[in-house]
Amino acid sequence: MRVTIIGAGLGGLTLARVLHVHGIPSVVHEAEESPTARSQGGMLDIHDYNGQIAVEAAGLVEEFQRLVLPGRQAMRVLENDGTVLFEKGDDGSGGRPEVQRADLRQMLLDSLPAGTVRWGSKITDPRALETDVLVGADGAWSRVRPLVSDAKPVYAGSAFIETFLRDADTRYPATARAVGGGSLFAPGKDCGIFAHREAGGLLHTYVEFNRPLEWFETFDVTDPVQVAGHFEGWAPELRSLILDTDTTPVLRAHHALPDDHRWDRVPGVTLVGDAAHLLPPNGEGANLAMLDGAELALALAEHSDVETALATYEEAMFERAAKTAADTEVTVQSLFGDDAPQKLLDLLIDA
Repeated sequence: MRVTIIGAGLGGLTLARVLHVHGIPSVVHEAEESPTARSQGGMLDIHDYNGQIAVEAAGLVEEFQRLVLPGRQAMRVLENDGTVLFEKGDDGSGGRPEVQRADLRQMLLDSLPAGTVRWGSKITDPRALETDVLVGADGAWSRVRPLVSDAKPVYAGSAFIETFLRDADTRYPATARAVGGGSLFAPGKDCGIFAHREAGGLLHTYVEFNRPLEWFETFDVTDPVQVAGHFEGWAPELRSLILDTDTTPVLRAHHALPDDHRWDRVPGVTLVGDAAHLLPPNGEGANLAMLDGAELALALAEHSDVETALATYEEAMFERAAKTAADTEVTVQSLFGDDAPQKLLDLLIDA
């Protein structure tokens, strides 16, 4: 069986690794020139009901445990005046250990035979590839998706502006205390400040706005002062996450595919991760991509007929993606609705 994977993100690499565990070789084409060609993002919480299942299928549980950053499952919810509304520590028993995305990706790369990933291999016409199975693991703007679906991502109504504070415990102790040992949520109507504590005292902040895309053209999103101007009256330690940034703020608009995105069976072709079910950031994207990759590999290992394997995988994936889309809508309302942050508190308590 010849398996060709387009994209060396977490979904594509998990697929390649689980195939390798079951003796099925694959080739991964990645347009980037190397694993370090760009930043791989920040922290990921890997859940026991999806991402960790994929890690186990990949036979990498011990390697994964070595990547976990202790204490990062701690969580705080703050009112915009800095009042602590909810706080949860991390005793190590939670089901969502946090790791750095780059470390997780490197773990998967290290687990593959040399030459599996072909770096700098930009595939412009996937139809020209000679393969038995073609998998689009190439993200939001997938080049493989048009082979099975006419759906295209559209702006999802929200975006975040990304900032970073380095060595925050020493330089900005009040801000570091506000974030705490793990993650911070400070939601408000149509906007919010959310932050993670990463390795080495780095605070990674997402300043999120639930606004039309054109609205971001009304001010300079790269100017910390103008961004912070939308948070007048908020606690200084929260505004510091914007005003004192060590990097130029970066706008990252959120796009999504239809919640019910699916396609008819196309011989030999399928999708995983954001290529299949792109949603706004919801804490599930990387986890779902990894589980997609693992379940697709297991289906190919179990069924001698490729079409049976792909149909089995897609049936489960479509159902899982639809449920996640519904849950995402609930989460978005808890962050930006009229009664935020109370709805977020209700959601956390119910969980």
